[in-house]
Amino acid sequence: MLTAQQALDHLLSHAQAVGEIEKVAMQAALGRVLAENVNSLVDVPPLDNTAMDGYAVRSADIATPGKSLKIAQRIPAGSMGTPLESGTAARIFTGAPVPPGADAVVMQEDCTLESESGQVTINTAPIAGQWIRRRGEDLTAGKTALTAGTFLRPQELGVAASAGLTHLSVKRRVKVAAFFTGDELALPGESLKPGGIYNSNRDTLLACLKSLGCDATDLGIVPDRLDATRDALRKASKDHDLIITSGGVSVGEEDHIKPAVTAEGRLDLWQIAIKPGKPLAFGAVRKSDDPKDGEAWFIGLPGNPVSSFVTFLLFVRPFILKLQGREAKLPQFYFIRADFDWLKADRRNEFLRVKLNSNGGLDLFPNQSSGVLTSASWGDGLVDCPPNQPIKAGDLVKYIPFDALLK
Repeated sequence: MLTAQQALDHLLSHAQAVGEIEKVAMQAALGRVLAENVNSLVDVPPLDNTAMDGYAVRSADIATPGKSLKIAQRIPAGSMGTPLESGTAARIFTGAPVPPGADAVVMQEDCTLESESGQVTINTAPIAGQWIRRRGEDLTAGKTALTAGTFLRPQELGVAASAGLTHLSVKRRVKVAAFFTGDELALPGESLKPGGIYNSNRDTLLACLKSLGCDATDLGIVPDRLDATRDALRKASKDHDLIITSGGVSVGEEDHIKPAVTAEGRLDLWQIAIKPGKPLAFGAVRKSDDPKDGEAWFIGLPGNPVSSFVTFLLFVRPFILKLQGREAKLPQFYFIRADFDWLKADRRNEFLRVKLNSNGGLDLFPNQSSGVLTSASWGDGLVDCPPNQPIKAGDLVKYIPFDALLK
C-alpha cells in the first residue's frame, strides 16, 4: 500500500487545470478561480486623503501644543478643498482629499473647537504625514491587484472593484459528478427497510464540492450491481471532469467499483496505508469509445462516513484545487499538546478526530470508529498520527484544523 504522501503525489501528478475561461460580472465571480492577472485601472486611493475626522494643518505652524488656527474651509468626503494657507486649518472628514499645502491631520479628539471665534486649538504637536493615506498606497494604476489562480472570496471582489474592474476572467467551474453505491442506502425522508441506513455521505460530499466552487451533479444512489455501476460511470463521464463515488471500493462480492472502472476505463491506485480510509481508488473513465474524446478522472471513496469525509479532505480536495488552477498546497498544521493517551498505535498513518480545549491542548473523541460521523461534527480538526507511533498525554502532535481543510 502507498503512504498518504505517495498517494497524494500520484493524484496530483495527473491533475491538470481546466483550460476554458469565462468572463463574468463581479458578483458572479464569487467562489470562482481567477484565470488572468488583474491590473488596477486607477491609483487606490486616487488622492491623498484623511484616515480620521479632524483638522488638516501645516505641521510647521504648530511647533508646540496649544496653537490656535483659523478654520478656513470645510472638506467632507467627495469634495475638493482649496490650497491651505499658513496659519489656517481645514475641517476635514474621513476619506476626504487632503488640501494642497497641508501635510498632517490632527484627529478631532486632540483639538478644541472655539465656535464663537471660528478657530480651533490644536492640543498636540502633529508629525508630518500623520493620519494621511497617500495616493496609490494600496494600488497604483497598472499594478497587479490579483494574480491568476486566486480563489475569489468577498475580499478579492472588493479589491477588484476598488481597482475599477466590472468583470473578471475566471476558469470555468470544475464539473464533478457524484454517485453512491449500496442497496442499504436510503435518502432522509424515505422509509428505512430492514438493515437500511440513511445516506449521510451524499450531503457531506456534495456540500464539500460546493464549498470548493465546483459544479456538482448528484447522480443519486446506484444499486449494488455491476451493470448499474457501469451505466452510472458512462453517464457521469460524458460531461464531467471528475467522478466521485462513495462505497463499493472494498473487496467484497457486492463491491463493483473496481471491475466497473476497469471495464469502462482504467484504475491506477487501490488502497492506501491510512486509517480511516484504506480503500481509495483512483483512475479514469472513457467519455466515449473514441479516444479523442478523452477521459473523466475517477476517485472512489470508502463508504464509511468518516473515511469518506477524511479521504475527501486529504486527497480529493487538493486534486480539485489543481484542476481549478489553484495551488494544491499542504494544509496548515500546528504542533499542539495532546491531552489524551493513544497507546494502540496502528501500522497505518492515522487521522484522529480531536477538539481544542480551554487549556490550549487537544481532547480526543472517545469513539474513533470510521462509522461515527459525530466525531467529525464534535471535533474541530485532525491529529496526523504517524504509523506505529503511540501518543501520550503531554506529547506535541501535528494538528490540522478542519478550517484549513475545508476553505
